[in-house]
Parts: sequence; structure tokens; C-alpha cells
Amino acid sequence: MIVWLNGTHGAGKTTTSPLVQQLILESRVFDAEKVGETLMDIKPRLPWTGNFQHWPPWRPLVVETARHVLDYTGGTLVMPMTVLVERYWREISTGLAQHNIPVRHFVLHADQDTLRARIDGDTDLGPSTFRHAYLEPYAEAARTWLHAEAEVIDTTHLTPAEAAERIAKAVGS
Repeated sequence: MIVWLNGTHGAGKTTTSPLVQQLILESRVFDAEKVGETLMDIKPRLPWTGNFQHWPPWRPLVVETARHVLDYTGGTLVMPMTVLVERYWREISTGLAQHNIPVRHFVLHADQDTLRARIDGDTDLGPSTFRHAYLEPYAEAARTWLHAEAEVIDTTHLTPAEAAERIAKAVGS
């Protein structure tokens, strides 16, 4: 199974995912961003699109990597990864379904003011115009398709541990 943690920057995906992993037996964290980073390391570089998710190889490589890891290890993959383009989510979720991999899709949500404050107060990455640029696309995705496609966990007033507990309980761990 895959427990996909979606949501925009500042929602708590990276912080919450290892906490979820600790609560679900036989689980591992797989950050699909690493697939994008691998593609970014190709020399000469692939044509830049502004985000590695726009590269056609990224989505099927995420599916195939997850499939092969699950075939090798079994258990559950906890995958913290923002996907705000509906077509990309459909491509990934359909690919996983074709391999009979069940997905529990969660969106970690917080209000825009909270997200801005978290991004600006991030002591590891610091304030980021890249991360701020995804706040409005997230709000649009939330309004139009994303919240209807997932179980929404509002993290505005939750600690990461509380969010992880809710996710693990929903998954049945």
C-alpha cells in the first residue's frame, strides 16, 4: 500500500511522513522528489520546464520505483509529495492501480496565512519564493479537484505528531 501525503509547501508533509512511518508497521518513507532530483542530474540537462514534475519521465518513474520497492520489501510506502496538477495525479494513481497497489491519498492542509508563516519561518530552508509560488496553485487545486480526491487533514492547529496519528488511525494501524 501507499500512503500518499499531498499538500503544498508548509503543510507538514516532510515533517509528518517519518512520524507516520513510525506508526505503520513495515513501512518506509519514499520521497518521490528524489526521482526528480535524479532527472535533474542528467547531463546535459533535460529541457527546463520550471518543475521536474512537468518532465514526462518523472511520473512513470515514480510509479515504477514505488512498484519495485514494494515488490522487494512489501509493506507500506509513505510518500510525501506535492502533486497539484490533476492530470499528473491521475497518471500516477492510475499507474499504481494498474499494478494493484492501493493508495490512501491524504492532503495536509493549512490556511494560507499559516502556510506563509511556516515557509517564512522554516529554519532549514529559509524563506523561499519557489515555495511561496505554489500557494495559489495549491488553493486552486484544492477548490477544483484535490480535496475531493483525498482525505483532508487540516494541520493549521495540529502538531505533526497529531497529524501522523490521524493518518495512521485512518489507515488502520
